[in-house]
Amino acid sequence: MQTTFKIATHGPGLYEFTAPVGRWISGAGDGLLTLFVRHTSCSLLIQENADPDVKRDLDAFFRRLVPDSDDPSMSWITHTMEGPDDMPAHIKAAMTPVSLSIPVSGGRMALGTWQGIYLFEHRSAPHARQVAAHFA
Repeated sequence: MQTTFKIATHGPGLYEFTAPVGRWISGAGDGLLTLFVRHTSCSLLIQENADPDVKRDLDAFFRRLVPDSDDPSMSWITHTMEGPDDMPAHIKAAMTPVSLSIPVSGGRMALGTWQGIYLFEHRSAPHARQVAAHFA
């Protein structure tokens, strides 16, 4: 069983898409769900979905860790043709997962109480992202 989730982003941050994945997998039985983001400047995370401060703090941490290439600390970057946020987005994506494996039991993802599935957008401009899903 396969599908693709489309996630519209409007700048850096975490975009939860747990609910549509849960609806798709509902009643599917037992198995393993694999999610894979089809882009090189964003990533996937399983993260807390109860307190919005977690999302803000994670985003702020990665912005401080890897600032845009027009920041003086990033003067060593050579890939700048697509804008000052592009190469830092690739670096962030290299540091975070681009695929997730989630056990499914009785048609329900075995996520913890406060866990949600997020696309972590690293670019400044809006994007239409695709996450390929496979259940077996």
